Amino acid sequence: MKRMRIVLLGLAAALAGCQREERQLRLDPPIANALDKVALMPNRIGGAPPEVYFALDKPYETNAYNLSQGKRLYSWFGCKSCHGDGQGGSGPGFLDGWWYYGPETVSIFASVRDGRPHGMPPFGDKMTTDQIWQLAGYVQTIGSYEGKTAAPSRNDEKQTRPSENRAPAKLLFDEGPSPVHPDQGPTP
Repeated sequence: MKRMRIVLLGLAAALAGCQREERQLRLDPPIANALDKVALMPNRIGGAPPEVYFALDKPYETNAYNLSQGKRLYSWFGCKSCHGDGQGGSGPGFLDGWWYYGPETVSIFASVRDGRPHGMPPFGDKMTTDQIWQLAGYVQTIGSYEGKTAAPSRNDEKQTRPSENRAPAKLLFDEGPSPVHPDQGPTP
């Protein structure tokens, strides 16, 4: 009888310790409206997310569910056709360390929502505010220089490199051959 209590107590403790990440499948309209009001700099490059973003604890950068949804949206809305898997194409790449409008999530949000000159179409009328934040969080992870705790799921067809958040982008750069003679220029 005592052994049975110990087993049941251990099982209860194990089940209590298995807590899943919270998923919010739909934002309340006032929160979605507040998330849409980002403060951009006058040149529309960079800015600050609304206060509610911090009150929610940056869910689009730290929640694996939101990152996975962003990954799904990246494929679903055809972002791969211009940006590839982050290496670029007709659109800019995310792995080269150079972001035209800044690598901050709010800059990516503004780029997706409002579009940018020279080819980036606006998606504000095709996606909800929540979806744009999810996509922005995922795009930020593609070119991230630091691994984060949360990561989107991994595609089965891509087995040549780790998942986006598990290998910072700086590990994927090819520095090229080093000069044979030290007088041929600066070392990278």
